Amino acid sequence: MAESESLHLSIGVLGVSGGSLLLLVNNYASSPDRPLITDTALGVLLLMIAALLAYSGVRRNRSHNALFGSLCLTVSALWSGSGLVHILSGEKIINGRNELRDAMVPGLAAFTLALLVICIVAVICHEIVLSFIALSICLACAHQIAGLADLAFGQSATAVCYLMVCLVGAYFGSGRLLSYITQRKIQLPGTFKKESLKPLQNQEANDIVTIGIIMNLLSASVLACPLLGVVPKLFSGHVPWLWTAGVFQLGVCVKSYRSMDTLAATFYGFTSILRFTEGYTALVVHLTNQVPYSPVPFPAVFSVLFFILALFSLQGGFVNTIYQLLFVAYCIAIAAEPQSFFQRGTQGVQAAIFVTSAFVLFITLYNMVSLNKIPTGAGFLKNLLSRSNTFVLQTHDKDLHAPYLGYSKYADAEVLGHGCSVLAAFSITASLSSGNPLAIIILPWAVVSGGVLHLICGFVAFARGKTLESTTFILYGIMWTVWGLTRFGGLYGDVRGLHLAVGIISFMIFNVLVTAGALFLNKAWFVYTFTFQLILISFLLDAVGVLPFGYDIGVTIIVGLVSFYIFLASIFNSTFKSPQLPFGDPFIKLSGFGGGKDSCPHLTARRSTSVQQIAEIMKNGGICGMPTDTVYVLVAACNRPQAVEKAYSVKKQAKERPMSLWISSIKQLEPVKQQISPVLWDFMEAAWPSSISLVIARAPWMEFFGLGESSKYIGTPQSIAIRNPDCAVATHLINAVGPIAVTSANPTGEADTTHHNQVYAKLGDKVDGVLCDGPSPENIASTVVDCTKIESGQIGFFRVGLIPKSKVLQIFEGIQKKHVRGELNPAFETDIADHHRDFTVSQTDLSETKTDSGFGHVTPADSQSSLDLSQHDHQEEEEEEEDESL
Repeated sequence: MAESESLHLSIGVLGVSGGSLLLLVNNYASSPDRPLITDTALGVLLLMIAALLAYSGVRRNRSHNALFGSLCLTVSALWSGSGLVHILSGEKIINGRNELRDAMVPGLAAFTLALLVICIVAVICHEIVLSFIALSICLACAHQIAGLADLAFGQSATAVCYLMVCLVGAYFGSGRLLSYITQRKIQLPGTFKKESLKPLQNQEANDIVTIGIIMNLLSASVLACPLLGVVPKLFSGHVPWLWTAGVFQLGVCVKSYRSMDTLAATFYGFTSILRFTEGYTALVVHLTNQVPYSPVPFPAVFSVLFFILALFSLQGGFVNTIYQLLFVAYCIAIAAEPQSFFQRGTQGVQAAIFVTSAFVLFITLYNMVSLNKIPTGAGFLKNLLSRSNTFVLQTHDKDLHAPYLGYSKYADAEVLGHGCSVLAAFSITASLSSGNPLAIIILPWAVVSGGVLHLICGFVAFARGKTLESTTFILYGIMWTVWGLTRFGGLYGDVRGLHLAVGIISFMIFNVLVTAGALFLNKAWFVYTFTFQLILISFLLDAVGVLPFGYDIGVTIIVGLVSFYIFLASIFNSTFKSPQLPFGDPFIKLSGFGGGKDSCPHLTARRSTSVQQIAEIMKNGGICGMPTDTVYVLVAACNRPQAVEKAYSVKKQAKERPMSLWISSIKQLEPVKQQISPVLWDFMEAAWPSSISLVIARAPWMEFFGLGESSKYIGTPQSIAIRNPDCAVATHLINAVGPIAVTSANPTGEADTTHHNQVYAKLGDKVDGVLCDGPSPENIASTVVDCTKIESGQIGFFRVGLIPKSKVLQIFEGIQKKHVRGELNPAFETDIADHHRDFTVSQTDLSETKTDSGFGHVTPADSQSSLDLSQHDHQEEEEEEEDESL
């Protein structure tokens, strides 16, 4: 892992150095009249290097190095935006040096401030290399701004700054890369230090949010510059910066879901809508020569969603809430001014966001990488509600976003998905005039919120195994995109007819299937999908030209209100454990489908109270799912014969898969020790606890555990499998209830159960409780050892699993030597001395160990006849002689 991280760091540093070399040569060798590299070529090269830096920044971000990840992604965004501006200049969309200056200055000013903040935090944290690179690029941006006014001064100074970056980055990056290639045999001086590039202190922090803040800083700079007189107006040259910010914030949104941070993902998903809309308005002015008009409903509803999000973000501290309240003010300003982004009120709010973003960036980045923290009031809401019995906050652990089946690396995206449904619905409540449809800002609201973000939520839901939700979001995302581009993008025109209606009818048919599926989910989702069918009907009526007046506005408001309730309920229920806003039970409930965690307790295995609760269920005759040192198993208390029979009957074709016996310690066998041979007893003591199952001859001592008639379900008439697992949870549970009967937690013939959510999903309401511990630590079966003839000095292997055969033989050899020295009953000596006894494994014994309860399937190929001790010793002597000869 460390080598992989070093490689990504090397790629990032060398990428920064390579980009700096490109800009160094271009600034040094270009003249005012003739640039060395054409603008189009320079822009394309910068985009290629920016993509490399984005990859390195994301990969390094995953290793929790917030400073380096933030630096790489910031420089990537800088070169992406400036590269696109250069391409526009090369293609003559931006004409002349004055327009190039107006296009470049707002973006360069934002990145100058962002890099300065990163430099200051790096200096505080004693990251000399990172601080030097950040400061040098910061000065390069500042000198580039000056160079746009005085070319002779600015180009030379910019070249010097990039020269310093190039030299330091090339040395440091090459040193780290050389160390990686040689596996740290060669290390250049200064490239490695004891605490070089310290990892993120708070491993649970969402370190990607710093990039989202920087993108807000960039957008605010672009819109505030016209207000301050830095540039005359917002124009098409600013679109690259704004859309770069939007793309990066979409990336922050997805990465936040990977960090299990739903609120941050929702916030930056919302802000990305603003970024694309800001760029769209500037582009429309270029295309139509008229300033677009923003209808009131959308920004007004947007401000309400931002306000709700700000309130629930209070659990992260006052800083986040105050910061997000500025976006409430921003949306209100958009609603209040018809030409929004071109008017002073909206631009003034963006100026406030610019200043606030700089402070929030410093606080957020510093708190991520420093042991000392700047107070943000993060624990205020938790302390306030700790005295309340009405509102109980959710525990934000790794299981909070665990899906119903399996496990996922993404948090739940329903908050953002339904929030975007609200926005998309209210965006089309504004009616189009007979003029240019682009002149009214509806297209970006509908396409970005209803289309792009719905698709992202659909893919996140798919990654979580939520088939119906992912299908719904993806279907609606496609519908909003197609309809938005057609109806509000100027493609619709005056064409009405059946050929357009056919596509809408197809969507309606698909939505009928989705609505039918929602019958099995809950009432809220059913109402949501059913009301969306009403919107599709309005689209159809509009396509054939028979839309009643006011019908489309009415149904979109209904869909918006339904989506708003689900949005509010989703964000409320993810924040508070109690009370919960209801979604309603499904109209149709099938056995084993849905509601598993309501009818069957799912308790975390990390709490002793949970283990005790499961133990009580088992003492009352229940059967439960339990994690082990391999996979999940189904268990019943041996002193509850009815429970053992119930667990046996749960499995299909159970006769082919007999159960095994588990104990927490060999001390539980002390009362029947006299019925167990000394060799076997000592072998048990030496081999356990571990992932070794021992197949031993059946004996009367089994009745001691209270199995009664249910003992016939344990093993076969000739032998049983017994095990002492190396698992703290299993040990505590067995200590509480006594020895347990175990079988695999999956129907016979299916794959092993590797997550607690799969237990109920596979076995349904036949399970009375589940101990939850996330994904299984191992997917390898246990090692099954045949000890039915251990008294004769022989053991066999039905299956070699997690514990290797050599390890088991080593343990057995130690036991044999102990008994050969006289500690063994003399009656067994003749068996040990017999070197020629053949030992075969019967098919009966093979079938019984096939079932070692949840540890995979044994095949005859896995079964290996044992070697007696003398044969094993003779083989080792021959191997030693061969080694010496070599």
